[in-house]
Amino acid sequence: MNIMDFNVKKFAAEAGTFLSRAVQFTEEKLGQAEKTELDAHLENLLSKAECTKLWTEKIMKQTEVLLQPNPNARIEEFVYEKLDRKAPSRMNNPELLGQYMIDAGTEFGPGTAYGNALIKCGETQKRIGTADRELIQTSAINFFTPLRNFIDGDYKTITKERKLLQNKRLDLDAAKTRLKKAKAAEARAAQLNTSQPEENNIMVWAEEVTKSEQEVRITQSEFDRQAEITRLLLEGINSTHAHHLRCLTDFVEAQMTYYAQCYQYMLDLQKQLGSFPSAFRSNNNQSSSTPVPSVSASSVLASASASLPSVSNSVVTSGFSELKASSGSRKARVLYDYDAANSSELSLLADEVITVYSVPGMDSDWLMGERGNQKGKVPITYLELLN
Repeated sequence: MNIMDFNVKKFAAEAGTFLSRAVQFTEEKLGQAEKTELDAHLENLLSKAECTKLWTEKIMKQTEVLLQPNPNARIEEFVYEKLDRKAPSRMNNPELLGQYMIDAGTEFGPGTAYGNALIKCGETQKRIGTADRELIQTSAINFFTPLRNFIDGDYKTITKERKLLQNKRLDLDAAKTRLKKAKAAEARAAQLNTSQPEENNIMVWAEEVTKSEQEVRITQSEFDRQAEITRLLLEGINSTHAHHLRCLTDFVEAQMTYYAQCYQYMLDLQKQLGSFPSAFRSNNNQSSSTPVPSVSASSVLASASASLPSVSNSVVTSGFSELKASSGSRKARVLYDYDAANSSELSLLADEVITVYSVPGMDSDWLMGERGNQKGKVPITYLELLN
């Protein structure tokens, strides 16, 4: 029974406090009550914390979009995270593209120019996919997770203490309002001091004033204490910014590593492809004196990286031009297998070295090639001149 009485009294006290805060808050909104303003420094800290939270959430959201563009995959990862389960491993987009290219190249035949190029491109795409996974993992650990820890941890604590500070301020202002009313009532009672009952009334209001003054001192002390706690937490935002700066640096380094890897992979691929031929006669059995113009994957790669300092197509072109202009011969390495379309051409095997030279009147896309006692026309796009 005593426990029940205590719970009832506690509930009544809490209900009274809540009602007092609600009344004070409403009167402040209506302009009928005074409000204790926070000092400028604390207001600035609160504004800085709110700004940090807002932009951190935006950066987190867009970082997630950058690392995982597929919204369905993001939703799936979110669900698995909430269920505290690991999401199933799936191929990412570069890996999937790479696998399709490898399968297609195998189907067309690794010995053909197109099939060989598809396999090489597919392997490169899969390496890019692996680098993409490493970027996501590194960024999640070093950048995304610390930002989320701030939102889910530090800022929640700040929000809790800030709410408590607001309640303490309402308690203080409500106590000040009661003190003000008690003093006003005491003054009115003093003016009507004409009989004994009014004297008793003065004493009653004097006691009320004393009680209200004590309540103001207590609530002021609690408010000041909570304001100090909140201020100390908010001043930690500077440390948070310093920590996020380090995380941002790690994120930039992870991106730099990723793009450097991708650049190197594509550079190696382009070197393997060389000036990839625009006609795939070994695939469709076409025969003509010159390659059929078309847009090829390597020509796109060559044009996309024409400005890279380590790749100079002009040097390659000028080498063949000089050879055609001279009457001498050069050694050349074969880049891809080539099946002769007719008896005037020479079949080639990848990585073999042959002798090439120009014949007057020959098409600009062809050279004469010799291998032992065999000779015939060879396409220059399948060759790499050796020094």
